[in-house]
Amino acid sequence: MDETLPHQISSPDFKGTGMKMQAPFVNEHGVVIGDSLYDSSNSPLNNWSTDTDPEVMAGDEWVHPTNDIGWNTNMNRDLIEKKAPPKEGMLRHPTKDSSYGKD
Repeated sequence: MDETLPHQISSPDFKGTGMKMQAPFVNEHGVVIGDSLYDSSNSPLNNWSTDTDPEVMAGDEWVHPTNDIGWNTNMNRDLIEKKAPPKEGMLRHPTKDSSYGKD
């Protein structure tokens, strides 16, 4: 798709940034990550109960490197628009959902 992925209206365009779009993957829980559908029959979100520990959905295996809602934040969009890939790995905040309302 020529380094673009029109999956969300406010997502950045990776074309010309040097970052290559990556294909969706299946994590160790059998959940498809990065397909823009955000719906997998194996997802804890589709099988939630009072016994589900939210920690099961923590970690890098739940984040797609190029097709993640986190790229919609102003700070991360700025990195792409300036063609500057992040230098310190994944961008995240431990207690705040910085992408809330961005999809």
